[in-house]
Amino acid sequence: MADSVIYHYFKNKEDLVFSIAKSHFRNAYNELHDQLEGILEPVSKLSKMIWYHLRYGQTHYNYPRIWLFECRANRSFYKHSAYQAVRKYAEVLLSILQEGVKQGSFRNDVTMRLVRELIFGAMDWEILQGLATPSEPYQLSHIQEIMALILPMIETPPRKLAENNDKASRIVEAAEQMFSQCGYKNSGIKKIARLANVAEGTVYEHFKNKEELLFYIPKLRWTEHFNSITEVFEVKTPIKKLARFIQHHFMLILTQPMFIKTFLLDLQLNPRFYETEAFAIFQDYCCIVDQILEAGKIDGSVRESVDTDKFKNLLFGGFNHLALRWLILKPGQKTDRLAEMDETIKLLTRAVIYNP
Repeated sequence: MADSVIYHYFKNKEDLVFSIAKSHFRNAYNELHDQLEGILEPVSKLSKMIWYHLRYGQTHYNYPRIWLFECRANRSFYKHSAYQAVRKYAEVLLSILQEGVKQGSFRNDVTMRLVRELIFGAMDWEILQGLATPSEPYQLSHIQEIMALILPMIETPPRKLAENNDKASRIVEAAEQMFSQCGYKNSGIKKIARLANVAEGTVYEHFKNKEELLFYIPKLRWTEHFNSITEVFEVKTPIKKLARFIQHHFMLILTQPMFIKTFLLDLQLNPRFYETEAFAIFQDYCCIVDQILEAGKIDGSVRESVDTDKFKNLLFGGFNHLALRWLILKPGQKTDRLAEMDETIKLLTRAVIYNP
C-alpha cells in the first residue's frame, strides 16, 4: 500500500509503534478475563495472572521487545492513549490483591499498589533478562519460585497468640493488644486471659496484678528496640544487610533522580547497553544481593528455598516501576516516598526471611 494509507490511520511511526502495544494490552486484557473466569481463590488468581503475563510474552515473541525497548523507554508513550490500555490491564492485578484482602487471604496492613509495582517490576525484569541473554530465556516453570517470594509479603500471617506455646509471651501480647484497643482502665485480667487462651490464674502466676503487667510491656519492648538499634549500627546479620542495601538502592531515586531517569529510559531499556562494560559493572553491583542471601541461608535467617535470581527480579524490577512512577509519571505528586520506601523494604525482606 502507499505511504499515505498508513498516515490515514497513524500520525507517524511513533504512533504506529505505540498502537502495537495498545493492541497487545487490549488483547491481553480480554484474554485474561477468560483465563480468570471461574477461579474464586485470590492466591490462585494471582498465580494465574503472573503465569499468563509471562506466557503472553513467550507466545508473542516480538511484542516484549517493542514494549520494553520502544515504548517503555520513550517518554512520549506515557502521554499516548496506549498507556491507558496498560493502566487498565494493571488494574486487574490490583483488583486481585484487593479481593484477597477482603477475603482475608492477604494482609490488610500492606499497600497493595506497592505490591503491584513489585510484581509487574519482577515480571518485566524477568523478561528483560531473557531479552538481554537470549541463550537463557525465562521459564514458566519458575512460577513457583516467584510465588514463593510474593506470598510471604502479602499472605495473612497465622495468629501468633494461638501458636505461641510460651504462656507468658501470649499474656504480654494479649495485654498489649487489649490495652491498645480498650485502654488500661477498660481492660481486665479475665479479658486478657481469654484473649491469650490461658486460665485467669495463669496470668497471676507470671504477674502480680494488671499494673505490673502494664509496666512490663515497655520494659520488654524498649529492650528489644535498644537491641535492634545496636544491631542496625553494627549491620552484621544478613537480613539487616539486605534491608540496608535496599534502602541504599532506593535512595538513588531521591539523591540522583537525573541519573535514574537516564538509566531507566535511555540505558536499561536500550539493547546495546547489555554489550557494554557498564552493564558488567551493574551486574557486579546486583551480585551483592547474591552474597547477602547466601550468607542468610548459611546462618538460617533466609529460607533455603529462596531463588536468588527471582528475588533480584522482584527487587530491581520493583525499583524500576516505583522510580518510573515517582520521577516520570507523577513527578509533582505529593507522595510520602520515604514511607513507601520503608514499606517496600519490609515487603522485600519479608519475602525471604525464615519465619517458621
